[in-house]
Amino acid sequence: MIANRPQHEKWAVIVNEFGEVGIDGAALLNDELAVAEIAGGCLCCVAGPQMTATVATLLRREKPDRLLIEASGLAHAAGVIDELRAKPLGEALEVAAVLTLVDPRQFIQPDYHRQPLYRDQISIADVLVANKIDTADIPTMEAFRAQAAALFPPKSLVGEVRDGQLDVAWLDAELAAKPRYRPAVLPDNASAWQSAGWTFDPELNFDGERLTRLFDGLPAKVPGLVRAKGVFRVLDSWVWLNWAAGQWGAAQVSWRRDSRFELIAPEFDAAAVEAWLKECLE
Repeated sequence: MIANRPQHEKWAVIVNEFGEVGIDGAALLNDELAVAEIAGGCLCCVAGPQMTATVATLLRREKPDRLLIEASGLAHAAGVIDELRAKPLGEALEVAAVLTLVDPRQFIQPDYHRQPLYRDQISIADVLVANKIDTADIPTMEAFRAQAAALFPPKSLVGEVRDGQLDVAWLDAELAAKPRYRPAVLPDNASAWQSAGWTFDPELNFDGERLTRLFDGLPAKVPGLVRAKGVFRVLDSWVWLNWAAGQWGAAQVSWRRDSRFELIAPEFDAAAVEAWLKECLE
């Protein structure tokens, strides 16, 4: 990506490594690129004074058009995003697309998705990229595509590359996929089902108790409810809610782009559903 960056853009890079001795930063050094290195920890640990100071110094000294942050594989990316959006950095930066690279052979293995860090880095991504596709067989890639397409919230873009050859244009990918007002992919015996989706600005906070009451009451409000799922900002944290098979559960999630909700049922009033959601706003 660095080699193919637009000639009119000035870039700066922050590289984070878990080891005490940084290697990646040294490999990236050249006369045309400003590189700063945060070593000896992951950004989940150093986010705060050290990262803020490093970013502020680069912005002041280099005045780049784009700042790339390459975190270690152990980073809590959500914490990094929160730090970049908070003052003072949030007043100087616009957070663009988050890219996450995965090995498709690992991605399709359930054991990897049980690891919170792995799951969080996939969740927060706007662009999910399968790297090393030359090492994966056809069934593996088919499984990757099916699982990636089923992710919620959906990705703006799912790419497939070898040797990390990312397209520079992916840095300007949509920050969040558009609401999916579309017929759901349904079995033949359920052709009457409908599906709709709603999105809300990421700065809006939802009330947790109101959301709980909404999800408790959904089966009565929407007869024949098949599925309801959403990601909501609640008290400045992000919560994933999922209703299926007559019950619902909640879990924290790393998604940061917007609050969103999707519903599948035989029939429902979309305007009423939107009104219920807005009643849950603080």
